[in-house]
Amino acid sequence: MNNVVLLLSGLSLLMLALAWLGWRFFYWDRSAVAAQRPAAVQAEPILVPRPVVEVPEPALVPAEAPSRWRGGRLLLVSVLLISMVVLLTLRLAGYHVLGELGPQEYASLRNIQLALTEEKLVPPPPLPPSMFVTSERPSLAGADRDWSRLDPDFVQRVLALMARMEARGYPLALLEGYRSPERQDSLASQENLVTKAKGGQSKHQYGMAVDLAPMRNGKIVISERDPWAMQAYTALGEEAEAAKLTWGGRWSFKDYGHIEVPGSIASLTRAKR
Repeated sequence: MNNVVLLLSGLSLLMLALAWLGWRFFYWDRSAVAAQRPAAVQAEPILVPRPVVEVPEPALVPAEAPSRWRGGRLLLVSVLLISMVVLLTLRLAGYHVLGELGPQEYASLRNIQLALTEEKLVPPPPLPPSMFVTSERPSLAGADRDWSRLDPDFVQRVLALMARMEARGYPLALLEGYRSPERQDSLASQENLVTKAKGGQSKHQYGMAVDLAPMRNGKIVISERDPWAMQAYTALGEEAEAAKLTWGGRWSFKDYGHIEVPGSIASLTRAKR
């Protein structure tokens, strides 16, 4: 985009230069300048009476008319040529494609874009690890709850969702965010089945999925057998789908606290390159 602006600026300057040249060398009334020059001082001639002979005066043709006509044509041709170059440049601008960004370049670009946004939501402070020790999900003791390991765009969407849930009376806690492939395989092999996805098959490995749970009176309520918790999970599904996120409560294997970015892993990772 900057290259296009510079090109248009250069073409504009070129057009102005051509217009000035056309006016200076073709349109400018040289006869007016010549008339302003002082005439050479000559000795006063001796007047000798001569017979007066009437000669018909020829029709006066402005001397500058051909020059003005040539200048006008030059300006018209210059404007047409520059207009064609500008239109051709704009037409071909869409065919210029940037090369793919590497992972580090993409991450840096995303951080810059987020830093320039007018309002950026901040993750809540981490909860004490003791709050996640429960008989419902004993595996939560080793869960990763580091927001910085998640996709930045997804984090903003989840935080906005959590704010809407809290406004409805259901504050949420992050149970797990990023999950390594090894941990994913370990959870898939447990008797108390938490997930069916193996390592590399879950969006947790790509920072595009989280597990959330409602909080009541400062305590995390995970079990959907609790009527209040089930109401909270239902509200979570409504808010998630309104925000164009995928809710695990719609799956055949119900995962009511699971939220993820919609789309296949292949398409999402390809779009992030």
